[in-house]
Amino acid sequence: MKILIIDDERSIRNSLREILSDEGYVVETAENGAEGLSMASKTHYDLIFCDIKMPGMDGVEVLEKLMDEGSESAVVMISGHGDIDTAVECIKKGAFDFIQKPLDLNRILITIKNATDKTKLVSQNKNLKKKVYGGERMVGESEAICRVREMIEKVAPTPARVLITGGNGSGKELVARSLHALSDRAAQPYIEVNCAAIPSELIESELFGHEKGSFTSAIRQHKGKFEQADGGTLFLDEIGDMSLAAQAKVLRVLQENKLSRVGSDTDIKVDVRVIAATNKDLRAEIEKGAFREDLYHRLSVIVIRVPGLDERKEDIPLLVDYFVDRICTETAMPRKTFSSQAVKMLQERSWKGNIRELRNVVERLLILGDSEISAANVRDYVL
Repeated sequence: MKILIIDDERSIRNSLREILSDEGYVVETAENGAEGLSMASKTHYDLIFCDIKMPGMDGVEVLEKLMDEGSESAVVMISGHGDIDTAVECIKKGAFDFIQKPLDLNRILITIKNATDKTKLVSQNKNLKKKVYGGERMVGESEAICRVREMIEKVAPTPARVLITGGNGSGKELVARSLHALSDRAAQPYIEVNCAAIPSELIESELFGHEKGSFTSAIRQHKGKFEQADGGTLFLDEIGDMSLAAQAKVLRVLQENKLSRVGSDTDIKVDVRVIAATNKDLRAEIEKGAFREDLYHRLSVIVIRVPGLDERKEDIPLLVDYFVDRICTETAMPRKTFSSQAVKMLQERSWKGNIRELRNVVERLLILGDSEISAANVRDYVL
């Protein structure tokens, strides 16, 4: 762990450096705010101790500049007795903690441990986000997919509910994750529910939770997906397959922002942004009496239609390159190239399974095809 101490008092700098060095930390010092900022801009420090009262640039200014520059260092303010109000204000501006003078060794070590734990948590969160949001991206330059990207950028920062429509395998889940990742809820939970994969008798328990003993197999209390997504986003995939009874309860949550678990009369408040997706024509389902019209209007504040692959075949060369790179990286498979004729043949065929089908086909050709995937390989293994 690398630590920077910014303090104009030499005695404090030296004593703190000696203490922390003895504890095994790599410690550097700066005698004023300007010097400290310069050092922080060139080197990453896991933790920065910064005095509040310093001549020239004070600690508050240093903190503000560090925050403006997007520093990932945990900043701990060192405050005198008269600086407590200022120290509290610093916390609001992004400081991790403050330590009051005279400095106490145990307090310092506890603060370092807490800061280390926070740094690890932030790092884990970033890695998780990379896996969730960075693992896949929306590939293509066609007019159809560019319109979808523009819609996502406009809608994501708003609280509006979104209904995503499109065929199976077209990328509806990726649109939903992108909406969450670009929203002000990005740091909060993102929960997915495939409504078609849950038996109708269990969907209410899955969405709204249940109390212990509310039915035969309810051996413990269970929080439903709405509660798990509190503060964040709930993605209801294939909502057209949800039972009418569950639809009624979802409607209530959307109207009142509260729910009750199965087996309970107690209301629980939730703050959830709902994004729904379907491959069905919900208006036709409404006509058949299989979907509630009032729920449809609640969900479809914004409708984003994801085009099928047959509508954007000009993107297939880019998608093939993307899938080759991903599959070979993930599986350590030897990289292969696709001949122009092979790609042309892929563009000429119909893709009822959309992007998902194309990915499977690319993987199949990488496994079975020659070092350069040829038109003959496509004829043998795809057409």
